[in-house]
Amino acid sequence: MSADTTQRLISAELVGLDEDLGATSSDVIRVLADRVAATGRAADGSVLAEDAIAREASVGTGVPGGIAIPHARSASVSSPTLAFSRLARKVPFGAPDGDADVVFMIAVPEGADKDHLTVLSTLARALIREDFTAALRAASTPQEIVDLVQREVGGEVAAAGVGTASSASTTTAAPAAAAGAHVAEDGAGARKVIVGVTACPTGIAHTYMAADALVAAAERAGAEMHVETQGSSQVEPLDPALIARADAVVFAVDVDVRDRGRFAGKPLVSGPVKRGVDEPDAMIAEAIRASDDPHAARVQGGAATATESNKADEHFGQALKRWLLTGVSYMIPFVAGGGLLIALGFLLSGYEIASTHGDDGVNNAVWTLTHSTLLDLPPEGLGYYLGAAAFQIGSVSLGFLVAALAGYIAYAIADRPGIAPGFVAGSIAVFMNAGFLGGLVGGLIAGAAAYWIGRIPTWRWLRGLMPVVIIPLFASIIASGLMLLVLGGPIAWLMTQLTTWLNSLNGATAILLGVILGLMMAVDLGGPVNKVAYSFAVAGLGAGTASNVVPFEIMAAVMAAGMVPPLALALASTVLYRNGFTKPERENGKAAWLLGASFISEGAIPFAAADPLRVIPASMVGAAVTGAVSMAAGVTSRAPHGGVFVFFAIGDIAMFIVAILAGTIVSALVLVGLKKWVRKSPGSSAAAADQAAVAGDTVGQRAPAAV
Repeated sequence: MSADTTQRLISAELVGLDEDLGATSSDVIRVLADRVAATGRAADGSVLAEDAIAREASVGTGVPGGIAIPHARSASVSSPTLAFSRLARKVPFGAPDGDADVVFMIAVPEGADKDHLTVLSTLARALIREDFTAALRAASTPQEIVDLVQREVGGEVAAAGVGTASSASTTTAAPAAAAGAHVAEDGAGARKVIVGVTACPTGIAHTYMAADALVAAAERAGAEMHVETQGSSQVEPLDPALIARADAVVFAVDVDVRDRGRFAGKPLVSGPVKRGVDEPDAMIAEAIRASDDPHAARVQGGAATATESNKADEHFGQALKRWLLTGVSYMIPFVAGGGLLIALGFLLSGYEIASTHGDDGVNNAVWTLTHSTLLDLPPEGLGYYLGAAAFQIGSVSLGFLVAALAGYIAYAIADRPGIAPGFVAGSIAVFMNAGFLGGLVGGLIAGAAAYWIGRIPTWRWLRGLMPVVIIPLFASIIASGLMLLVLGGPIAWLMTQLTTWLNSLNGATAILLGVILGLMMAVDLGGPVNKVAYSFAVAGLGAGTASNVVPFEIMAAVMAAGMVPPLALALASTVLYRNGFTKPERENGKAAWLLGASFISEGAIPFAAADPLRVIPASMVGAAVTGAVSMAAGVTSRAPHGGVFVFFAIGDIAMFIVAILAGTIVSALVLVGLKKWVRKSPGSSAAAADQAAVAGDTVGQRAPAAV
């Protein structure tokens, strides 16, 4: 496997020696990406370059020793590939000790197999070894570079089988506990035992380099280090017995730590994965100090996130936004699945299923399908009973809306120990008729209570019970008690007043609400404002009836407005003004047609991230038009998601389409005008980064509807 795999990864045509590729990391990446495309391993070098540059913008790929490893997973790549350049002029890649003169670009397709990823991770680990990098600098021909890579990764991958890198000069950092670190035979009991996890978004390079760097640093400090690498190669969890005797934990991660509860109660040092590569000695020193400090931060259980290392720098507003966005992101799958099942029930059984024969239909369907043949079905037919079943399942799913919202807000605050108190507080909010707002308040209280209880110092023997018994018990008592005895009543009254006001909307007032909802759906394309508008609409669906259709009208306005940005960008980039967009943007525009029609606003995010100061205002104008037209026409939607594909759940489908077309055309024309006559701001790259952060995933989650 190893020789053949390596030959497919790199060839002499992919190697350049002592060349000047430009002054910036982006210049180097573009040349190497074109080199990959020229060998037929990528369909479009510019797409690969943009993917790698975007990865570079999030965290620099420079590592100590003058090395850089730009890398990316890209749909443009057809087979895993390495491209190499030894630079005549050093280029900054974000390493703490200076610029890089040795660059390996790793290009991986979206579905790369485990063997290739094993080879790539092994190579990445070798790059922190001075003997290997010295040989790369001394090579005189491209073929020598290919041979060096072959000798480094071929035999080791075949021998290790799971991608662990070892050599005589460094300590091994394997994903398995048994292979985690060198342990002195005569002094294991006297040494500090540290366990850790390393993980990066792509799971190819930094994950394994950080592991090796931390193990080597621990050896220098006289400690015993075991690392679990949660990368693209096979993950072998640390031995629970090893975790139990560990004195401290180190998380060098940019993504969620899998099964973090295993480390509950251990002193914790955390940071981004790049710090594990750049400052391993500092992280190990902090872990050793934390192991002797009774007041050190400890693992609370739940899922560690990429933002954990930055929480101390958050002000309250940033933290509150993160908590709420997490709750909404986890809530929306319940809503999307349940809402579509309800819509299917309406399609098969009619709208009267909601208020007349729903329960009887399900009961009879079960009896009929069990004890009768199809010929003996009652007059309503099989479709009616299947629709009734779909309606009931969807209703139950939608019933989790408030509880899931509260539970995952609490989870964002206090990690896994906050989930149960949050769900209970959300259920109490439903019981008190406090609705969506009650869920928000209950989740915040439950999370705060769980977090506060988790910070209380306890005996070592009790720490294992804290996240699974003690914290959920007392946090539930505090949060649900406050909701039941104090806050639920006032919030329920406020929700009643809001419902009364919505029911009174008509004429100009309804149109104004449509404008506001449209603006909210387009202003940040998946950020907090968008999520508030969508969640507001979804939360009201349960209050809609045949005589009270305002909640259905709000849902229709929100869904139609959320479809406008991707459709408008598709129209502008593929039809109206192709020359005003790059080739990757035109390709994104083709996909945006389907995304927009499905009510998936992510189709607009690549455009907004690249040019927010023109894309966002244009999107807002069109979405506001759509919201106003939809509300003015009284269009309704009984489905929370699906776009034009849930046409059967849309009341007045013709006006629904007219509203979407109106907003799409207005947005596209405004955007074309802005691109022709308004110069792009020099600072738009910074704005793009901010917009991408707003529109991105929260705690690893991206909501499937309109975000």
